[in-house]
Amino acid sequence: MPDKFNMQSPPFDRLSEGQQALLRSSLDVAYYRTRDIVLPAGQPSDYLHILIKGAVEERSADHQEVFAHYANDDMFDVRALFEATVRHHYVALEDTLSYLLPKALFLELYNENGQFAAYFDNNLAKRQELIEAAQQQQNLAEFILTKVDKAIYHPAMILPPEMPINQVTKTLKENGIDAALVKLHDDDPRCLKQPSAHPYAIVTRTNMLHSVMLEDKPLDTPVGEIATFPVCHVDNGDFLFNAMITMTRNRMKRLMVCDGHQAVGMLDMTQILSAFSTHSHVLTLSIARASSVEELALASNKQRQLVESLLKNGIRTRFIMELISAVNEQIIEKAFELVVPPALHDHCCLIVLGSEGRGEQILKTDQDNALILKDGLEWQLCSEVMQQLTHTLQQLGYPLCPGNVMVNNPKWVRSQTQWKKTLADWVKAAKSEQVMDIAIMADAHAVAGNKSLLAPVKAHLCQLMADQELILTEFTRPALSFSVPLTLFGNVKADKSGLDIKQGGIFPIVHGIRALTLEYALSENNTFDRIEALVKRKVLEQTTADNLSEALKLFFKLRLAQQLSEQHSNNKISLKLLDRTERDLLRHSLHVVKKFKQWLGYHYQIKD
Repeated sequence: MPDKFNMQSPPFDRLSEGQQALLRSSLDVAYYRTRDIVLPAGQPSDYLHILIKGAVEERSADHQEVFAHYANDDMFDVRALFEATVRHHYVALEDTLSYLLPKALFLELYNENGQFAAYFDNNLAKRQELIEAAQQQQNLAEFILTKVDKAIYHPAMILPPEMPINQVTKTLKENGIDAALVKLHDDDPRCLKQPSAHPYAIVTRTNMLHSVMLEDKPLDTPVGEIATFPVCHVDNGDFLFNAMITMTRNRMKRLMVCDGHQAVGMLDMTQILSAFSTHSHVLTLSIARASSVEELALASNKQRQLVESLLKNGIRTRFIMELISAVNEQIIEKAFELVVPPALHDHCCLIVLGSEGRGEQILKTDQDNALILKDGLEWQLCSEVMQQLTHTLQQLGYPLCPGNVMVNNPKWVRSQTQWKKTLADWVKAAKSEQVMDIAIMADAHAVAGNKSLLAPVKAHLCQLMADQELILTEFTRPALSFSVPLTLFGNVKADKSGLDIKQGGIFPIVHGIRALTLEYALSENNTFDRIEALVKRKVLEQTTADNLSEALKLFFKLRLAQQLSEQHSNNKISLKLLDRTERDLLRHSLHVVKKFKQWLGYHYQIKD
């Protein structure tokens, strides 16, 4: 096995031939099962670990903090080789193989080879700095749970649309602000075109500078002509994390605060940070300013702590899902930007699939992603870069997909035209494998690169599937393949390992609703949004929709609570850990699933 050790990767490529031969002859190999402690905190370390396969998580001694994830070719714990003991726990997240380089030999090579030593000195210094920063971060629950009120936002300056921009500039300067709202008239064409939007536009100093310097607008141009409409807003009294979600998704620095349809204030990022100046970092800002995978990993590893805080404070599971979905999107996009050359960002689109694509992932699950290339793009190193992106996401805590639905698999990297042809081939075949591939792509959501590349591909899939009764019958069949875990007498049934809530409850709802979404060519991705859209199309009755939504929320909540309390990421629910009320709700929700499956079978004429 040591003969396969890669001596061409840093820092081992800095060793002389003799030193490389000595290292190779001294290597051993260790195997660890899932959840095995590879290195316990407080104990001396006799080896440098170099991962062959698997995944290892670095945690604080009290298991409350996660500092890093290690995948193939990653090394740990260098620091422990220079100190008496290991500072943190290192735990195998899956079956793992690791090379073991003896401490004595490592220190010998370190002292003999300056270039080899420099690699570790630089990385250790940077890593120590990052870990210290992570340990200083405080719980974000206080920040997230605060409500938007006038103590945080400032009153809105509202201008008439006729005011000339030179006067607006003077007004903003006199008041020490850099943005104002413009109250539009009821007959403004923009308001008539979007009657549901609030009748305000926004103007900033940047707007005015660009209009005068780049567009040659006269100084007496009415401000209404250059103001931006519509304006993203948050309601007075709403949770601050809703404002953060809107800011994060739309990449903006400020929001209008409204009381009904009346603008009452402006909220910007500076005010948020000044209101919570005791926090050394805000998660989304840490992600945005990360300039390396290590910095991004420290921000990424805060998610579990954030979810725990929100859940303990009674925040609804669906809100948590929405927030974490936005954060995940930012992390994955940042990883894309760090790995993919900037010149190619406009020529390809990274899409996430499955629960991540639907915005229903709370804790990190397996990677499910694909790449759309612009037609005509010649990218010789695409395969290598996608391998690196997959590895980077693994380092950030996103495990490899067992089904290999990832960008390091050529099957999931195609040009826009190739994707359209592939989807047509899948729909034409409509066998079990193709059905699940179609389902995966139906949830696609663009997160990085040229996001406009996805829309024509999804539109093509909708066109292929709409009103195709025979194909939709085959597509829907998997939703009915798993039995609902209820006994003959209608009680909840589980085996010794627990109740698989994904197979028995979540999947039938998610996949059944996905089939209906394709049948009626709806554009929504999130299952809850899809249910609401199906009610509007009068496909589902309101009562049925409400029952399905409540059942799905319960399944997500029970799974999340046990994943956090039992420190695992699987789909098994232990009935012993549920109180009587939760068991009753679970039983009722499973009956909702059973009834929905019967409805699907009738709708698509599927007979067991």
